[in-house]
Amino acid sequence: MSTSTPPRPRSATTSAPARSRSALPLAGVRAVAFALMAAVAGTALLDAPAPTAAPPPTTAAPAPGAPAPTASGSTVSAASTPVHFTGKAFDTCEAPSVETMRAWRGSPYGAVGIYFGGRGRGCPGQRELSPGWVSSVQAMGWRLLPVFVGSQAPCVEAPAKKPFAIGSDPWGQGIREAGDAVRAARALGLGTSSPLYLDIEAYRRGDAQCAATTLSFVRAWNREVRRLGYLPGFYSSADTGVRDIEAQRRAGTADLPAVMWFARWLGKPALATEPTLAPAAWTPHARIHQYAGNVTESYGGHRLVIDRNAVDAPVARLTTARAGSSSAEPASAPATSSTDPSLSLSFSSLPLSSSSTVRSSASPSVHSAVSRAPARP
Repeated sequence: MSTSTPPRPRSATTSAPARSRSALPLAGVRAVAFALMAAVAGTALLDAPAPTAAPPPTTAAPAPGAPAPTASGSTVSAASTPVHFTGKAFDTCEAPSVETMRAWRGSPYGAVGIYFGGRGRGCPGQRELSPGWVSSVQAMGWRLLPVFVGSQAPCVEAPAKKPFAIGSDPWGQGIREAGDAVRAARALGLGTSSPLYLDIEAYRRGDAQCAATTLSFVRAWNREVRRLGYLPGFYSSADTGVRDIEAQRRAGTADLPAVMWFARWLGKPALATEPTLAPAAWTPHARIHQYAGNVTESYGGHRLVIDRNAVDAPVARLTTARAGSSSAEPASAPATSSTDPSLSLSFSSLPLSSSSTVRSSASPSVHSAVSRAPARP
């Protein structure tokens, strides 16, 4: 793999000059006058925050699963720390209708992946996806996993994704598409500290230049998403994108994803035992396993073709305007855990129900030897 270093933002190299400990008489008079004016004006001036200089860009890789930095570079406050979900999730190309989502509350799933942006989406129209849809399904109890399908590796395997290959400026392109992702997330009412999962489809193994270009794009995307106050997640095939990112983690590379969503179609969850990841990597609460794909399931008379996922990871925190209020307020559900009987997940197995069928011609036993990031939305 190439070890070329992408261009980085310049860091500040100068500091403010030291002030003299002595003061001129005129300066002292001005200071007294200023203090009297502040006292007359009340406490508004005293309550105003002091201006601060922008900190230099991050140079060390944050611990996987750590809270996202805000736009100022500091850690997000406790009021906007990530919300975690532990349980079963599904994702499908186009956001289902509100009626379908209501019918599927009777399913084993408690979270849903939504393809909210990116030029590489398979279903770019997303007729149902809107701020109203987001708030409606959240109110039903659904938790959201926002997925951004942008530019892809130059050696991406899926033919439908080849037109979206990363260009000649992967670092700059990653920054620009991160901005696109954050703007799209905000437009849907997804608040800061929400995870945004970058979808990088399976690509050709052994192509060092392709892997280096992809890594540069992903790192730039991660850095910018963090700078803007969101949490960068990463989806890919366990044997390509995930394997390469894990190698970078072991090497101590900066600007890596905070959450890992890996695709290996085993037919059953193996969230904690993925062989390409070190046991402690992206833990706690920072893993998603897509363990089956292209499966048809039906609940309440509503049929969908989905991918199945086991989740122990952050989900979206919503920012919605309450009726009669002119200000936006964070609307987040309490974090769920495996102790919640309605959302608990046994990661040992999930047999296919009588209402579901596998659309792929390969059996689960065949998929157990395959790591794949299928031609996703």
